[in-house]
Amino acid sequence: MEALLILGGLLLILAGAVWLISLAFSTSLLWGLGSLLPPLTLAFVFSHWRVARKALILSCLGFIPLIVGLSLLASRDAERLEAIFSLRWLPTQVEPDLAMGVRGELNGRRFAPQQGELINGVLNLREGKGFFARQEVTIRLRDPIEGALRIDVLPDDIGALPEVEIAWLNPDQELPETRRLDRGYTLHLDLQPVAPNKLRGDFHLVLPPQFDTSITGGIELYTDRLRYLNGQVDRRHDSRDTLAFVIEDYLQRRHASRDVALQSAPVVTFPAEELEVEVQAQVKGEMQAFTLPLAKNEQGWHVRGDDYPPLTEPAVETPVTTTKAAEPVAATVPQSSLDRRLRFSMEQVLRTPDRYQHLLMRAHTERGGVAEGRFAGLDSEGNLIIRRVISGPGEATYNLAPGEIVLLELVDP
Repeated sequence: MEALLILGGLLLILAGAVWLISLAFSTSLLWGLGSLLPPLTLAFVFSHWRVARKALILSCLGFIPLIVGLSLLASRDAERLEAIFSLRWLPTQVEPDLAMGVRGELNGRRFAPQQGELINGVLNLREGKGFFARQEVTIRLRDPIEGALRIDVLPDDIGALPEVEIAWLNPDQELPETRRLDRGYTLHLDLQPVAPNKLRGDFHLVLPPQFDTSITGGIELYTDRLRYLNGQVDRRHDSRDTLAFVIEDYLQRRHASRDVALQSAPVVTFPAEELEVEVQAQVKGEMQAFTLPLAKNEQGWHVRGDDYPPLTEPAVETPVTTTKAAEPVAATVPQSSLDRRLRFSMEQVLRTPDRYQHLLMRAHTERGGVAEGRFAGLDSEGNLIIRRVISGPGEATYNLAPGEIVLLELVDP
């Protein structure tokens, strides 16, 4: 309703202004040209009041619905009114989110990527914002990484090396051309984590001469598809990770517990303003299904009807004790109570995976295989990640579904 009043008022004001200018042109050509400038328009109104008064009254009438509409909007959604008057709806020049200093040539053409990410072991540098990039470099690592990353590959290296793919889109083509190779190239990566979700460091790639590709410089990469604004997750960004964050935050506040784990991000198609998603989440150790209506406004994505208060952390009391009083208490604690192997089970790992991070585990699969290594948490599909250092500069990673494991043992206490 308020939008119609505001629009109607603006149309009346505009119609009155156009009518006034046409009256000025009908009086004389000089008055018509002069009325295009606001000071001379007022001069025309005062000097030809009998002619100009009807158009001026029409414009003044337009202010009535305009003011009423703005008042209704202020009472219902003050933040939207503030956004209108602050001109935040105007297009602005957006500064690049990533510090990209990498430059070079790809297939003989200048390559200067603006976007980059390293997610699930796939490094991607992209130039262009279309569905297909104008130019793109993709490096598929053999294993997902956590934390810092350093890789050095020389043309004579053999074994399981990262796969490199380059792609480019010619002006007269609808689909890009791609080239792949898994050896015979030079690659140097030295990346360090940057909070909250970036990697930054040196990049150097040289392909064999027939590919005419050489890229070097500093890069910055996203490690997930969340975006941050002033240290907080930007809920306005369209991505599955944003929706997963919004849903998990909503379920935590709804159940007043941090023990909520979303099993997978919802499958959606962007752009969109409203969505209805079906998700499964483990809430306090129990698997539950939810159907949630999502909507997007100026503040970003949210669950409709969400009026749950922020989740407060429980207060932790720190007892004040002396050293003498603490010694007998420590002596009475049985050593067995500190052993995490007691009451260890698959359910405990799935419920509280952080408790067993980096501990040595042994998993027996239904096919008779044994995977032994350090526990590295759960992946996005709820599979157990077990990593084992192998001979040489590398490690083996096992992704095991809980249904495949017939016996899970905790080796470390």
